[in-house]
Amino acid sequence: MARSRPRVWLLAGCGAVLLWAFVGQLVAVGRLLALFGLAGDAEPSPPPTALPPRRVYKSNGYLKVSCNGGLNQMRSEICDMVAVARLLNLTMVVPELDKRSFWADQSNFEDIFDVKHFIDTLRDEVHIVKQLPKRFGPEDSNNILNMPPVSWSDEKYYLHQILPLFSKYSVIHFNKTDARLANNGISTQLQLLRCRVNFHALKFTPQIEALGNKLVQKLQAKGSFVALHLRYEMDMLAFSGCNHGLSQEEAEELKRMRYAYPWWREKEIDSQAKRLQGLCPLTPEETSFILKALGFQKDTLIYIAAGEIYGGEKRLEPLQAAFPKLVRKETLLDLEALRQFQNHSSQMAALDFIVSTASDIFIPTYDGNMAKLVEGHRRFLGFRRSVLLDRQKLVGFIDLYNNKTISWNNFASSVQETHRNRVVQPSCRQKLENKPKEEDYFYANPHECLANSRFCSRTKDAISVRI
Repeated sequence: MARSRPRVWLLAGCGAVLLWAFVGQLVAVGRLLALFGLAGDAEPSPPPTALPPRRVYKSNGYLKVSCNGGLNQMRSEICDMVAVARLLNLTMVVPELDKRSFWADQSNFEDIFDVKHFIDTLRDEVHIVKQLPKRFGPEDSNNILNMPPVSWSDEKYYLHQILPLFSKYSVIHFNKTDARLANNGISTQLQLLRCRVNFHALKFTPQIEALGNKLVQKLQAKGSFVALHLRYEMDMLAFSGCNHGLSQEEAEELKRMRYAYPWWREKEIDSQAKRLQGLCPLTPEETSFILKALGFQKDTLIYIAAGEIYGGEKRLEPLQAAFPKLVRKETLLDLEALRQFQNHSSQMAALDFIVSTASDIFIPTYDGNMAKLVEGHRRFLGFRRSVLLDRQKLVGFIDLYNNKTISWNNFASSVQETHRNRVVQPSCRQKLENKPKEEDYFYANPHECLANSRFCSRTKDAISVRI
């Protein structure tokens, strides 16, 4: 029997939800910040503790979502899907996390995020349940539609293509949710909701928060510190096809791994060409050159926010020699404290996320999902210092230096000049017409939710660039 046509309700008034984050006081920062000559951070006021009133609406059906990717990719997907559920007046089921990816992490939502906080925080926007009612069996094809939404879709797609499906189905299961909502061209109310989910509703479990804060306290007790997101793990190198500095055996191992995963579509990759285009993560050795050129001293405390580095301790030797105060969560915490999180890559990544957002300076060596999500969080927390490396220019400088074409002084001055304006500051996202993968990512710079939102709204929410 056909169901009645779904009803659509207009979004209203969620803009005030984030105002608490704009109130704060300036604080002093450590001597490392003087390297970039910028003002201090703004610390946000604590969020309100009272639960918002529950929103009453007629639900058009259930939205079930299965996330894919690593922790930070899934985080953005959850934010997107909450916004979709709100737009279409749906009841949302607590998202399922990816258990089939390279990391094979079996963590559930409640193992990483505080599920009660998630549900309670969003109760005035979306009704969220922990599971589907028992009347919907897993093979109930008459009532459940399994499908992936189209990538980078706007509100019209969901209103005109997805909502009518609820006339026939009680449940729609989005079995892929990566990048399924556009960066730009989305109503301000929905953009604010994406931020609210990201910055407030998605709170880590008390166990993860406690251990992450313990890491931060240990680091801060030693002084100012840099969080270095050294994206040089096996999965990244295999996926990207980047093998600069690796042995032939290592390159072959990564190639075999790339072919073993069918969802990694690109198989034959020109590593050298990709590196020269700035599309490869910096190696630990390259990173040591860049940090020294930027003016970081040998006694700088550096926290490596990453999983297991491919090649182990030997590959880290050049970086360790240049910066002896190089630490990781495994060296700061005893084995017993980490035991419950080991073999759970997303939970370990959550610890790195907490440290990275709290660091005095954040430097990613590759602009993947963690780099982008941390950058956005640091913008939200008062534009804490993040240095965005121009890898395309850097590898050119490094090659010239290694070939003895330029001196160290010329190399260092070139690196510093290139990055003079690459410290994150208030700015509006750049929109590239018909090129959503290449334009500024919403979660790296959610300007609608930041102190510069008024200026960006006068530029139609994004700066359009036609190329």
